[in-house]
Amino acid sequence: MMLDRLAPALFVFLWSTGWIVAKYAAVHADPLTFLAGRHALAAAAFFIVCLITRAKWPKSRTQIGHAMFSGVFLHGLYLAGVWYAIGQGVPAGLSGIIAGLQPLLTAMVAPLFLGERLKPLQKIGLALGFAGILIAISPQLLDVFERGLAGLAVPVLINLVSMTSVTYGTLYQKRHLQEGDLFSIATLQFVGALIVTIPLALALENLRFDWTHEAIFAMAWSVLGLSMGAVGLLLYLIRRGQVSRAASLIYLMPPVVAIEAAILFGEPLTLPMIVGTAIVVAGVYMVNRKGSAERDLR
Repeated sequence: MMLDRLAPALFVFLWSTGWIVAKYAAVHADPLTFLAGRHALAAAAFFIVCLITRAKWPKSRTQIGHAMFSGVFLHGLYLAGVWYAIGQGVPAGLSGIIAGLQPLLTAMVAPLFLGERLKPLQKIGLALGFAGILIAISPQLLDVFERGLAGLAVPVLINLVSMTSVTYGTLYQKRHLQEGDLFSIATLQFVGALIVTIPLALALENLRFDWTHEAIFAMAWSVLGLSMGAVGLLLYLIRRGQVSRAASLIYLMPPVVAIEAAILFGEPLTLPMIVGTAIVVAGVYMVNRKGSAERDLR
């Protein structure tokens, strides 16, 4: 199918813009407050899509619970941890390294949860992807080490925990939500994300949102481009292929974001970034190569 071929590249582009939106939004709103609004609007938007398409809803409370529970981890705790850490001053380069750990975590634990088997070539590809990320953002990482991480120990830890959250959410989604309408599942997942994000925003923030044109545009793109477009594609990829193969696309985020930042903010593209990007692309190709994986779901 055409969508099968285009979905990975389109997902990478849409998902990568989340870092750009986060940089804009941090100036105009508290991160968790922004995310609470984003989750609420995304749930409403997907609900409208469900009405238009006459989507079928889960028939049992158990399936409804599975959808909402997965949303708590896939969107709620994951994005809350990343956005809160960035809002507290965690460097984007370091956060990118942490995000790059997620495919490795998923690939390592998928055999335990799902029985997925990776061939040696895929394992090499995962290792190359991780090495490529380290090379690509090594200048930022060295700068962080020189300046130190004073006062950022807790935010960095929260960022790390958020990666385990999205890893668990991805595996949970694959195990319990293989069937059902993607639109209705996405609606329930954002409801689950909203349930966990609102208390965090109330407890930790002043609920700041300045209602400028920039803030409204950032929210609109977050809902339409990220929550609906990128997340919809991620759900599609999880259902159509192996979890570890879908997760490996996260490896492309740091280099793609660097290119977007160079265009939008004038940030320089360094030699390590170019070399690292080439290695990342090679690693992702090895993991996603058609017919390279074996699956044994018991």
